[in-house]
Amino acid sequence: MMTATQKIPSGYKQTEIGVIPADWDVKKLGDIADINMGQSPDSKNYNLTGHGMPLIQGNADIKNRKSIERVWTTQITKICEVGDLIMTVRAPVGFIGVASENSCIGRGVCSFKAKGVEKNFLYHSLIFSENSWKVLEQGSTFTAANSNQIIGFELLVPSTTVEQSAISTVLSDSDSLIKKLERLIEKKRNIKQGAMQELLTGKRRLPGFSGKWEMKTLGEVVEFEHGRDLPKSDMSDEGIYKCIHYGQLFREYQELVGDIKSRTNSNAGRFYSKANDVLMPTSDVTPRGLATASCIKEDGVILGGGILVIRFNTGYDGLYFSYFISQNKSMILKFVKGSTVFHLYASDLANLEVNFPGPDEQIAIANVLSDMDTEIEKLESQLTKYQNIKQGMMQTLLTGKIRLLTK
Repeated sequence: MMTATQKIPSGYKQTEIGVIPADWDVKKLGDIADINMGQSPDSKNYNLTGHGMPLIQGNADIKNRKSIERVWTTQITKICEVGDLIMTVRAPVGFIGVASENSCIGRGVCSFKAKGVEKNFLYHSLIFSENSWKVLEQGSTFTAANSNQIIGFELLVPSTTVEQSAISTVLSDSDSLIKKLERLIEKKRNIKQGAMQELLTGKRRLPGFSGKWEMKTLGEVVEFEHGRDLPKSDMSDEGIYKCIHYGQLFREYQELVGDIKSRTNSNAGRFYSKANDVLMPTSDVTPRGLATASCIKEDGVILGGGILVIRFNTGYDGLYFSYFISQNKSMILKFVKGSTVFHLYASDLANLEVNFPGPDEQIAIANVLSDMDTEIEKLESQLTKYQNIKQGMMQTLLTGKIRLLTK
């Protein structure tokens, strides 16, 4: 909102929701779309066999901007048609998708048919407005938006469908580029998964390797250590010493610890890494969270409490072992103990059987998989860049801050 002393730019006007192009309007959603509120069938009519009509019930059925039908119903209540826009109206409110086929919609969603506006423009405008629904959400047990709120929701709309179409075309082109990159990343991940399955089992040997593999229990080839107390309060972005908190093993580091992301100013009584150590968390609220391993290739990094440090004897590559864990999570789960909080103990993990090729082949396998990870990470970074660019384009194009030339 502009202050009284600020001048409205030429070609723009002041409205109650801000300064917009003079030839744009503030429209209520109910005026530019026919809205169909969902109604849930009786659950006794649900099935997973494809009998009846696909049922869209909420956020779980809207993924990657398209509907994913998982449940069918023989009781048809409210219907959305293929191509209709669909939106969640419960926890969370405002998540947008497109119906991939004629479907029954439950009360967790509503559907839209555009009227008087270009459909793809409405689609992108609703995506851009997802966060705006949070101020309208109601409910104590779960959040929800009612039909009056949806009908009265305001959007900025260019006066001509030509400009609407020009904006949606640019944003759709960005979507196509993003989706193409997402498919490529998924393909690369699948290739890596296949390579892990073959290389870590010896089904496929890298050129130049033919020696026999040796089965060892982990306790035969490592020493176990433990990190020491490192509270988050001791961590600082401007700290002197590199450090790893055990919680970072779940979300920030994969098989190879790359750049150390945290620092601390306190080094008294700390435990330090040695290059080739493998780090595993010792406790989590879910058992599968413990089936993760990260190899650090750097000496002298402070390791916090809750980290099991696996220190290999000469001739064994930690990164190879980290990839082995990623491929064989079920083997780790057999050693996990607990009910509410789950734990992984060195004394149990010592019994893990690992098939090791020779030292050079371990390193070669780890390098191949690490190179694949590097390629995937570069693509993911590129994807984030494209997503941010698109978000910026939406911010300027859908508010009229930048106008596209239309003839």
